[in-house]
Amino acid sequence: MSEIINNREQLTSEYTERVAILKQLFIDLHNGRNLDEVKAHLDAFIGKITIDEITQLQHVFVEEGSISASELKHIYNQHSAIFQGTIKEEDHQNGRPEDQAGHPVHTFKLENQEVDKLLTTKLQVHLEEFDKGDSAENIYKLIEDINLLLDIDKHYSRKENLIFPYLEKYGIFGPTTNMWRIDDFIRDSIKDGRQKLAHYHGDKQAVIGVLNYVIEQVAGMIYKEENILFPMALKNLTEDEWVKIAHESDEIGFCLIAPAAEWKPERKALDEQAISEGYIKMETGILSLKQLELLLNHLPVDITFIDQDDVVRYFSHGEERIFARTKAIIGRTVQNCHPPRSVHVVEELLADFKSGKKESEEFWIKFKDKYVYIRYFAVRDEDGKYIGTLEFTQNIDPIKAIEGEKRILE
Repeated sequence: MSEIINNREQLTSEYTERVAILKQLFIDLHNGRNLDEVKAHLDAFIGKITIDEITQLQHVFVEEGSISASELKHIYNQHSAIFQGTIKEEDHQNGRPEDQAGHPVHTFKLENQEVDKLLTTKLQVHLEEFDKGDSAENIYKLIEDINLLLDIDKHYSRKENLIFPYLEKYGIFGPTTNMWRIDDFIRDSIKDGRQKLAHYHGDKQAVIGVLNYVIEQVAGMIYKEENILFPMALKNLTEDEWVKIAHESDEIGFCLIAPAAEWKPERKALDEQAISEGYIKMETGILSLKQLELLLNHLPVDITFIDQDDVVRYFSHGEERIFARTKAIIGRTVQNCHPPRSVHVVEELLADFKSGKKESEEFWIKFKDKYVYIRYFAVRDEDGKYIGTLEFTQNIDPIKAIEGEKRILE
């Protein structure tokens, strides 16, 4: 075990001559060097690249601070062109887990096949027809395609909320931050394309431009997932972690196709940690752990608690949660549970709570068919020391609809 840990630590402190060459090639690319020249040097001096080297390169850039986040994003976006045909396949002596029906990566790849089919046999074809004539029929075909493609949000959400937390646990941040940012660009562009089609006023080139961008970015993301992200995850995540991901995937849902089967790896069943029947004595009462858990899950609100170090420690799990939560977020910093573009808002709020500038904050938004009231409270001990933050989320539509009176004795 210590050997494995030491190997992972070396990824952030030592890099080989090959990685040094890779680093320089990426810097050259970023500085505007011709892509073909960079590719030629890559083939001549490096050849096949391992997933470890990709991970190592990400760590080098992040640790040295030699490039900004936006520059790292730019370099990362070139991966699909630079690595085309150069990533070395990993050997799996005992069979490839991703080839087992129902394994999360197997399901992700099935979804990618369906998405690729949607792009190439429908969206691209219908876009070419639209370019020739922007008839109502051609517009309707594109809207149908876009409505199907909106399902990709489930694919990206599972990736972001189930795979990314484990990679970050092992110190792998580059792909997660950049992919999430690109995922958001894709989501926004799909919605933008649908909006332009739903309110079409003859701006054909605007529609063609945004949908071509969607096709290019989605196809590029498929390549990045299957050649960088999934091999990296398979190399680092344990079987227990993949089992947890498989179990929690249903809560988010699947894109265009369901898993081929329920994944049952050949292994002993996971030992479920029994819930202690001990009692917790509090200032105003005594409850068993079971009673406390049931009580919290029956509250007509969703609650989430993060500790003083910004780590998610608990969330209630009622029958109808407003925002999806998975157990993979437990032990993860709250900053890494949000899209990169909204992290600064989270950090500002937490800073205000920790400094004592604020004790609470509240927001209210329309979300799907609900009117959601979101409240945050600084949790402090009896001496006023900051212990953490409580998030309190409630659908207030039923409350807003209340009129008159209803007395308990009536």
